[in-house]
Amino acid sequence: MFTPRHLTAGLCVLILMSPASFAQQSTTYVKTYDGPGFWDRFKRPYMASEVMPLHMGNSPRLESLVRAGRIYLSLRDAIALGIENNLDVELQRYGPEIARASLSRAQAGGLLRGVPPSVRQGPQSAQAQVLGGFSGGAGGGGGGGNVGARGGGDDAGGTIITTTGTAFLNLDPVAFAVYNGGHQTRPQSNTVTTGLTAVAFNSHNHSYGVQQSWLTGTTASLAWNNSRFSSNNPLLDLNPSQSSNIQLQVTQRLLQGFGRAVNDRNIRIAKNNLKVTDLQFRTQLMVTVAAITNLYWDLVAFNEDLVVKKKALELAEKLYEDNKKEVDIGTKAPIEIVNAQAQVARRQQELTVAETLLLQQETIIKNAISRNGPANPTIADARIVPTDRLRIPDKDAILPIQELFDMALNKRPDLEQSKVNIENTKIGLTGTRSQLLPSLDLAGTLQNNSLAGSVNQNLLRGRPVPRQVDQFFLGGFGTNLGQLVRRNFPDYTIGFQLNIPLRNRSAQADLVIDQLNLRQQELGLQRTLNQLRVDLQNSVIALQQARARFETAVKERELQEQTLDAEQKKYALGASTIFFIIQYQRDLAQAQSNEVAAMASYVKAKVDLERVTGQTLEVNDIDVVEAQAGKMGRPADPLPRQ
Repeated sequence: MFTPRHLTAGLCVLILMSPASFAQQSTTYVKTYDGPGFWDRFKRPYMASEVMPLHMGNSPRLESLVRAGRIYLSLRDAIALGIENNLDVELQRYGPEIARASLSRAQAGGLLRGVPPSVRQGPQSAQAQVLGGFSGGAGGGGGGGNVGARGGGDDAGGTIITTTGTAFLNLDPVAFAVYNGGHQTRPQSNTVTTGLTAVAFNSHNHSYGVQQSWLTGTTASLAWNNSRFSSNNPLLDLNPSQSSNIQLQVTQRLLQGFGRAVNDRNIRIAKNNLKVTDLQFRTQLMVTVAAITNLYWDLVAFNEDLVVKKKALELAEKLYEDNKKEVDIGTKAPIEIVNAQAQVARRQQELTVAETLLLQQETIIKNAISRNGPANPTIADARIVPTDRLRIPDKDAILPIQELFDMALNKRPDLEQSKVNIENTKIGLTGTRSQLLPSLDLAGTLQNNSLAGSVNQNLLRGRPVPRQVDQFFLGGFGTNLGQLVRRNFPDYTIGFQLNIPLRNRSAQADLVIDQLNLRQQELGLQRTLNQLRVDLQNSVIALQQARARFETAVKERELQEQTLDAEQKKYALGASTIFFIIQYQRDLAQAQSNEVAAMASYVKAKVDLERVTGQTLEVNDIDVVEAQAGKMGRPADPLPRQ
């Protein structure tokens, strides 16, 4: 006998035999199951999406900059490589995909699963002995490390999984099919009524239906229930018989959980979290670009400081050779050679430290602008040659603090993100407030019934018993269906269920906690705004101080050059000693290093001011859409001529 179980088994076999097909979404990270055929459309809700494997290859731009074992790197190319290959940026590209999946989950009535982790701090510059005895110079100040700070703002993120507030309805329609069949035998203690020592029953029951809920707090279910019954009982008029009913049941929440504002709160939060992931990506982009910019200028400063150290060594070696000749001819005492040798050793040590610091910085930059860091032999063995030079503008165009503050309010994505998170908390409060109300559900049911069967042909005491059965009930499936359609046997019910919590402490506590969390977020935003004013003021002062320091360093270097030149002339005439020559050479080298460090400090102070005001992307001409795609449209800068 063909039953619904056979139909279900056949459908499952057909589903498994159908070929799989996957269609790629708008991104390169997720492929969703899709296909043009009927079975493909039927299987789509039950097939897993495929997440693409990691791509750990570098963008072609990096290889194009390599020539003869050197990477000729401009600041624009360093930033572009960081956007294309940096793993911190790549991590944030998964955020929108996660947020879209979370939105789909919320639209189905599921709980939120939040957004990706917070913005990661940018790569830091090489940590070594400070250049020129100046902390925070070309190698100090943490390089790009401080750009990850958010000025005391809230951690990036958004609403995480929460179960507070009224329960969510399942917004995806659900179809169901139920079948059960069985045989039962009941021994009889009294055989007078039926003439049987045992009554046997055979039953087959199957039901089909669909259920759907809506954001208004309404749930409706439509079910078709069927039952087939046969027995050896001779007293039944219809045997076998079958009965059916079609039932429509509607339930509406009237107090707790009533209305779209309560039931779609997670959907609105999930849509806001899409904005959060975009803002997080922009913030990460700004942090990474600022960090790489600082790393690059540190590298330039380390190279220029290396040149200074080499020149200082050359001067020390020349002094040593000159003194050696004069000692040989007897015009100077042998102690002059010892002093000159000590000066050469000190300069050699400083040169070694500068070379080591430069190698460390190159390794850090390679890791920041590539996906696999120094693991690539071609990149690991190549030396980086920066093609840009430190330049200080003649004048700084600094806007008033209030204008800078207004600019930061409009351009800083982390500030906008804090506002979105506050809005999400307010949206969530609607569900928590609704939970305070009693639960009152109105339910109504419409049901049509039917009954049909055949005349019982069982014998009683060995003789057929004529049955006077209403012809209306004689028949099979067609008779059953006709009675349902004509609504011959309708049922109507309506009622309500009221649940009143007498103390309601849990709901009250949830509301208090959520409101306190909201106040904390608002305080956090105000703290961020206060810190923003402090950061702006400090950044402007730091830029002014950096310019003053640079101008002082230039004058000091010029003075030391003149002093050394005059002392060397006196020494040539015998009016000075080797002690003063060594001292002035050391002072000149120190002044030159200070000048390089002051230039780097100025450039980094300017980068920090751009970061604080949210101008990092604009100043560096970065298209966020291109950055999100992981490929910058602008070509690599031309390599310098050999």
